[in-house]
Amino acid sequence: MSVWGKVGGAVTGLALGGPVGALVGAVAGHFLIDREADPGLTFTIAVIALAGKMAKADGSVSDAELEAFARVFRVPPEEEANVARIFNLARQDVAGYEHYASQIAKLFVDNPAVLEDVLDGLFEIAKADGVLHPGESAFLERVAEIFGFAPGEFRRIRAAHFAPELTDPYVILGVAYVASDEEIRQTYRRLVRENHPDSMIARGVPPEFEKLANDKLAAINNAWTKIREERGMGK
Repeated sequence: MSVWGKVGGAVTGLALGGPVGALVGAVAGHFLIDREADPGLTFTIAVIALAGKMAKADGSVSDAELEAFARVFRVPPEEEANVARIFNLARQDVAGYEHYASQIAKLFVDNPAVLEDVLDGLFEIAKADGVLHPGESAFLERVAEIFGFAPGEFRRIRAAHFAPELTDPYVILGVAYVASDEEIRQTYRRLVRENHPDSMIARGVPPEFEKLANDKLAAINNAWTKIREERGMGK
């Protein structure tokens, strides 16, 4: 069964309960705390739910975010209704998102690359209208903090999605302007390992996320090239 087919089972669970917030938390918790659960399903449910919460963060609830989610993850037509139901339940209020983010952080405490994958997905949905609204920015920054990312790391992740930081290679790699050549080289190699599409799929990220991985890896490689040429560094 594909990860999207399993999402349908989650929707069935969502339809059985009471208040929206409790339903989303209970069903998400079921997948997030069960370490035997399919990691692809865990990741997908996490992104759908957090994206729904974020859709409310800018004060304007529209279908643009859901459409962006379906586009980024290439949701099969037969599963769009199931995904939409989870998304719409989650986006009815922002309350509880910090607790939900904490659940995800605990599950992947030893694998920060997965946490970055979640943030990447949220950023892609946040920019569905071409603008990062203050409410969305605050939401994402808080989620990043809960996930354990330092401010510089958050700026690096944000730079892969929004200008003007997108043009600053030091921000893209998350290194200081005064960092040594060796520090920059080691950081670049780590980011390539963590963000390579094969590595992402190996750690449970659905294959539908491959396009975003390729785009991010291209930005990392471009930033490395700029810094290396500017400093006269060897490969």
